[in-house]
Amino acid sequence: MKMEMDNKKVKAKKPTNKPSVKKNNGSVSQAAIRKALTIAVMIFSLVLIISIALIFVVSKKIESLAGADAQIKLSAQGGFSCEYSEAQKLYPYGDGCIKVTSERIAYLNLTGNEIFSQMVSYKNPQCVIFGDNVAVFDRDGYGFTVLDKDGVWYTKPMSNPIKSVQMSDAGFIAVITGGEDSFGDVTLFDRSGNQLAVWTSYNSGFPICCAFNGDSSLLAVSTINTSGAVIVPYIRVFSIVRGDKGYEVFDNAVYTTDDSVIFASLCYVGNKLCCFTSNSLYEVKDNNLARMNYDFSAISYVKNINGNLFVTYSDGISQLSKLAVIDSRDAILYNSNIGTNIICVAQNKNTYAISVDRRVFIFTSSGVITNDYSVDEDIIRMNFISGNKLCVVSTSGVHTIN
Repeated sequence: MKMEMDNKKVKAKKPTNKPSVKKNNGSVSQAAIRKALTIAVMIFSLVLIISIALIFVVSKKIESLAGADAQIKLSAQGGFSCEYSEAQKLYPYGDGCIKVTSERIAYLNLTGNEIFSQMVSYKNPQCVIFGDNVAVFDRDGYGFTVLDKDGVWYTKPMSNPIKSVQMSDAGFIAVITGGEDSFGDVTLFDRSGNQLAVWTSYNSGFPICCAFNGDSSLLAVSTINTSGAVIVPYIRVFSIVRGDKGYEVFDNAVYTTDDSVIFASLCYVGNKLCCFTSNSLYEVKDNNLARMNYDFSAISYVKNINGNLFVTYSDGISQLSKLAVIDSRDAILYNSNIGTNIICVAQNKNTYAISVDRRVFIFTSSGVITNDYSVDEDIIRMNFISGNKLCVVSTSGVHTIN
């Protein structure tokens, strides 16, 4: 009886010891599994978030670049072929293009034949096209030439180095030059080359750019004064009045702002003056220069198309480029991604074209896309020519797109 009782006691102890060991081993294993699962879930969540962000960015880029209406082989279009080094000297204009070198300015037709030419001696020639008229000037040099497709109007020397030029629809041309004893000059000529006036900046700072209004009765000049502790911008406006003795120029208004900004470009919409910095738009309203509530991080081009402003910009480095269209009431008609690298823009009275990457978009003046082309070559510059054709200069020559 005693032995039986001892055996029973032993048998009773075994089941109580074994479960306690198994429970202890099991608890350690589950903790390790939970820890591993937690780390795995965190890594998966992080990868998922990054993937979603990348998919969103890439989808936005694909959405802005996908779906061209037509694929165009530029070499198969009308025009003529040339070497890349020659193509860089060509500017679409009129019924063909302007060729500008240090020694000559020539007007060519679409087959590459020369219509007329003018000998010059410019170290750094720059060609600027203003509708039906063309100005070629020697940047930091001392001469400029004005012409149209019928011939050369005049060639003028300047006493100070030329910084930039601006031309009106009526043929007035304003030439900004440096100055030895001043911040610089703005000289106004009529379409015959007669000098109408010279404004010398002594207190307003360096002249940067200028703009005429639609009927050429106003000339606005942007200056920047850096002589004080802070940058002070000024907008000076001059009236151009025709009297019995010809045209006369008078002071009209002066505007400034407390913001330390530089107005790098000016544009009239009717008689409303718009002033652009690198990232913002100011307008003259109620005789005050006021900043408008638009978010433009980096502005590249500004064009006035039939009273609407076409503004290309981006949100920063390596960001997609955008196009905003603003009407005369300051309402945004269009604002969208258009691609990565903006090459150039072109305009006529009612149409706007922009080359982005290897795409060309055509817009109406109200911001509606009418054509979307994909091209097979890099475009250097482009412009609308006679017959409402878009003429492009690519790496292989001059070609037209109907």
